[in-house]
Amino acid sequence: MPRNKYPEETIKKILDTSLQLFIEKGFEQTTVLDIVDNLGGLTRGAFYHHFKSKDEVMEAIFARISKERDNFNDVMSMKGLNGQEKLKIALKTALNANIENEQRVAVTSLAISLLSNPRFLAEHIKGTQKDAESMAEILADGMADGSIKKGNPKHIAELFMILVNVWMMPNIFPSSKDEWHQKAYLIEEIFTKLGYDFIDEELRTLFHSIMDTIEV
Repeated sequence: MPRNKYPEETIKKILDTSLQLFIEKGFEQTTVLDIVDNLGGLTRGAFYHHFKSKDEVMEAIFARISKERDNFNDVMSMKGLNGQEKLKIALKTALNANIENEQRVAVTSLAISLLSNPRFLAEHIKGTQKDAESMAEILADGMADGSIKKGNPKHIAELFMILVNVWMMPNIFPSSKDEWHQKAYLIEEIFTKLGYDFIDEELRTLFHSIMDTIEV
């Protein structure tokens, strides 16, 4: 068939179709042929024109979600807010987006099952590093304006993101749903005792809600 005149639409179709198959069949059980067979007439050539493998497709899915959830940078430009307020808004926006966006929940669930694959673990760590860098900028602003306790913003952000994005992952540290919630309370306790009490009631509720939407 003729090449699609709108490559961005083809890429979106490949990513959406692949994600659905990864969810339904599992990543390891899904083949490129399975993806092509569900592309509604697009050929294998169309697939390979944009992606070399299904691994590359999954990396693109993670990248797309990461780009959509760049809440820290969005908040940095807001006027009339101190650092503490910006940090809370960024975290709440991120959690709300995950709760409302079924695809993001699906990707998070997939990440849990794919962390045994070194390539996907690397992508997950890269995303965690990026989030920590963005969070550190807001923390630094808050420390400068006095709304956040003085400290090393880089280390605080890295600690928070490692706990949330690595320690909380049951594929790395196996845990039940109840244990998962207990870990969330412990994270809050750690930062509160350190003097960084940015986890308020609304953020706490959102955090526990998003955990309930993910398949362990």
